[in-house]
Amino acid sequence: MAERGQQPPPAKRLCCRPGGGGGGGGSSGGGGAGGGYNSACRPGPRAGGAAAVASGGGATLGLLPPGKTQSPESLLDIAARKVAEKWPFQRVEERFERIPEPVQRRIVYWSFPRSEREICMYSSFNTGSGAAGGPGDDSGGPGGAGGGAGGAGSSSSSSSPAATSVAAGAAAGTGAPSVGAAGVADGGDETRLPFRRGIALLESGCVDNVLQVGAPDPTAGASIDDENCWHLDEEQVQEQVKLFLSQGGYHGSGKQLNLLFAKVREMLKMRDSNGARMLTLITEQFMADPRLSLWRQQGTAMTDKYRQLWDELGALWMCIVLNPHCKLEQKASWLKQLKKWNSVDVCPWEDGNHGNELPNLTNTLPQGAHASQDSSNRPHRTVFTRAIEACDLHWQDSHLQHIISSDLYTNYCYHDDTENSLFDSRGWPLWHEHVPTACARVDALRSHGYPREALRLAIAVVNTLRRQQQKQLEMFRTQKKELSHKSITSITNLEGWVGHPLDPVGTLFSSLMEACHMDDESFPGFSNFTENMGQCKSLEYQHLPAHKFLEEGESYLTLAVEVALIGLGQQRIMPDGLYTQEKVCRNEEQLISKLQEIELDDTLVKIFRKQAVFLLEAGPYSGLGEIIHRESVPMHTFAKHLFTSLLPHDAELAYKIALRAMRLLVLESAAPTGDLTRPHHIASVVPNRYPRWFTLSHIESQQCELASTMLTAAKGDVRRLETVLESIQKNIHSSSHIFKLAQDAFKIATLMDSLPDITLLKVSLELGLQVMRMTLSTLNWRRREMVRWLVTCATEVGVYALDSIMQSWFTLFTPTEATSIVATTVMSNSTIVRLHLDCHQQEKLASSARTLALQCAMKDPQNCALSALTLCEKDHIAFETAYQIVLDAATTGMSYTQLFTIARYMEHRGYPMRAYKLATLAMTHLNLSYNQDTHPAINDVLWACALSHSLGKNELAAIIPLVVKSVKCATVLSDILRRCTLTTPGMVGLHGRRNSGKLMSLDKAPLRQLLDATIGAYINTTHSRLTHISPRHYSEFIEFLSKARETFLMAHDGHIQFTQFIDNLKQIYKGKKKLMMLVRERFG
Repeated sequence: MAERGQQPPPAKRLCCRPGGGGGGGGSSGGGGAGGGYNSACRPGPRAGGAAAVASGGGATLGLLPPGKTQSPESLLDIAARKVAEKWPFQRVEERFERIPEPVQRRIVYWSFPRSEREICMYSSFNTGSGAAGGPGDDSGGPGGAGGGAGGAGSSSSSSSPAATSVAAGAAAGTGAPSVGAAGVADGGDETRLPFRRGIALLESGCVDNVLQVGAPDPTAGASIDDENCWHLDEEQVQEQVKLFLSQGGYHGSGKQLNLLFAKVREMLKMRDSNGARMLTLITEQFMADPRLSLWRQQGTAMTDKYRQLWDELGALWMCIVLNPHCKLEQKASWLKQLKKWNSVDVCPWEDGNHGNELPNLTNTLPQGAHASQDSSNRPHRTVFTRAIEACDLHWQDSHLQHIISSDLYTNYCYHDDTENSLFDSRGWPLWHEHVPTACARVDALRSHGYPREALRLAIAVVNTLRRQQQKQLEMFRTQKKELSHKSITSITNLEGWVGHPLDPVGTLFSSLMEACHMDDESFPGFSNFTENMGQCKSLEYQHLPAHKFLEEGESYLTLAVEVALIGLGQQRIMPDGLYTQEKVCRNEEQLISKLQEIELDDTLVKIFRKQAVFLLEAGPYSGLGEIIHRESVPMHTFAKHLFTSLLPHDAELAYKIALRAMRLLVLESAAPTGDLTRPHHIASVVPNRYPRWFTLSHIESQQCELASTMLTAAKGDVRRLETVLESIQKNIHSSSHIFKLAQDAFKIATLMDSLPDITLLKVSLELGLQVMRMTLSTLNWRRREMVRWLVTCATEVGVYALDSIMQSWFTLFTPTEATSIVATTVMSNSTIVRLHLDCHQQEKLASSARTLALQCAMKDPQNCALSALTLCEKDHIAFETAYQIVLDAATTGMSYTQLFTIARYMEHRGYPMRAYKLATLAMTHLNLSYNQDTHPAINDVLWACALSHSLGKNELAAIIPLVVKSVKCATVLSDILRRCTLTTPGMVGLHGRRNSGKLMSLDKAPLRQLLDATIGAYINTTHSRLTHISPRHYSEFIEFLSKARETFLMAHDGHIQFTQFIDNLKQIYKGKKKLMMLVRERFG
């Protein structure tokens, strides 16, 4: 074959991926499958034509498995396969003018991808399908539930861009239609899967029919200048991401975006350069989201789920730029793009709302370019800042290279015991680097398909952390005396590992846990990281592996658990901002939930004990140390997990941990420096600043949960219950949470299947009493519930508890609560029956209740007088005392409503004269104006007049002047007047004088005074109503005048008075012609 021009350039290389006669370099991930596949993945010799490669084909014959027989391949097949391995078909077409058709057909045949893992990856969102899904596995294989995941366009049909796509709209990416739907329907039939049918057709030589089944066109793949062998349909990826973002979290769009991110990680793991490009496309769509500028303008925070997507985006870019084998020009290109995004105004900040003062990612490394940056002038850190900083990191450090390359890297002659020594005392390698940065390296190695190297570095980091723990413990022991004397500390970590954007603890934990489940074959068979790796022995993945850098009895599992405990127990300061604080809580709970999935055995219990002891003794370097920073992240959730884990094995240590963790120093008032009156109190370094702890309510609820867990465990143990009670009273500052604990303790103490635990009941009562004291002077909507519950609890404890709370009522209850709830409940029949009291005990309890009632009536007669009278009914002296208290308070401190209520009570109890006395006192406080004809006190006034009338003429004569003075409403006065004239006043008056029994005359006192007042009220009311009357009220006004005439006519000269009254109205209001006409029609 003749060449058109120069020799083709050396074939490209895809990130050290192997090629293979079967066709594909490994690729992974999100894009829809490539319509074209380029099998030229490894460097090869220059070749002038197809025949030039044939000479090397014979070597492939030696690759046949032993024991298998096969006919020798033809020279044409060997040559075509080698061409397909080394050259894109595009290059073949460009360079050679005349290629025989049989040769072209065999080159096309061998250009088709044989890697099922790659085809599955580019066809579905399901990650790891190449490793997990078998040939007929429709969940992991091609055409799985995820749908087309990115897009390479087939040259045969632009409507079916995914090589192994499934039903339309299943996921994102190519959105391929139904070309592979049949494969999903019959997942058990391998030949029905599109790419399998394509391969079957190729094997049978039917190349022309390949495209008809939806298989990719080998000539439509990546261009010869691309760094990947699968074509990525960029436009389709962008459209799908844009669509998902526009859905705003509905229709599972967040899940789909997470699947895209997972696909990018899979691509990275397969070392497919499409991964970085796909992430770039995704990021561009995220940056173009119109909601970013809208939220910034409105000053509102983005949703939590959306914020987590941005976090994952930043983490993925960290993995991209930390690719240990990326080219410098690639990194420079990424850096340029990241800086461009970073400079956009709407680029989300790392902490969710405000720029923080966290140290620079590389500030502990000599290779960091930003180490000397002044924190006060530091710009806001965005989600891309860490990736930008990570571009300064490199992998050329020889110590680092040795760590990740060999299990045999030791130095037993190394005796440098300084802080940053390269080896520990055992000669094992250490890696001193900013911990999140070191863990980012581990994540990058895992993400780029180097699990062995990631595991080695993870072990070195964990060993470094353990050594650092020991050093800090020794340091604190030397400073302990001085720190204990001052009782304060400024030592803290400004950057916590739990909740950190790079999730260092989660990365180490996951890396080590993965190693527990893998066997040697689970590591992907990619080229080794360095040549040294070929010397390594295979790792063992038992609970107790014989690894070089693990102590005897240790395993990857124990190491994973220990690093989780180290991270969770780290003493770190609470970050600023709502999102970062919520993230701290969320990540802590996620890590603990992973620990809870691990079944504890003796080996792991030893790890828990070891770390628990360290956490207790490490002072300010531990979140559970004796002396910590005031604004440290609380340890309640973590301590609860430690407590429940250690309790069956070491109860003393479990309680020490839990009791130490109960504190919540941020709510303590700042004590002056050197204040030894409260030796356990730690003053804040900045006592004038009260930090904004947005998650404080959640933290307090976790504190409450920890206390409840201890109370439950301590049932039956008097000493422990007392200790826990003391801790609750000292450290919990929320009345509602203490009340919840009191209720919890009460429920535990009174379980139906056992006798009440009196010690726990007393703890419950003590907590209830504290709640009463805390809420006595503050508003709490649950206060009445709390009071009722306390009386119930005291009843369960016994009669002495009830007597005690009544003796000290003024420190626990308001006077109203003490009389209406406490004393009333104590004296109820149900309480007497419940306590099985004898007569003497009943009387003693009743005496305490009456004393309480009288004290409350003295303090608050308005609200307690009636209750006091009710409680004192059976004791004459106490009842008289209560009545006198009411009389003393009636003139100044009581309203007419309260006095009328007590007066009615007195009449009900059979004391009419006392009722009359109180009614007259109530009338002096009352004032009813002319238009208050529906006033609620009208019934009380009528009742008082009826009572006076029933008592006699003298009593009625005494109350009528009070009525005339207080009541100006004409209808009410006329009602009273009419009632007084219908019956004879009571036969027995004051001093036992008998009345005549005749009806009272309206011409004589006291009814004459009442009649005149009523007529005057009608006249005044009429003029008042006419001032602002409207036509729609005319008829109502005429009826009012009719009632007035009835009253006027009760007087001796009433007819004359009413006529004069009407004439005056006609004269004064003659302008209201229609109204006056109605008046004339009715009254003449």
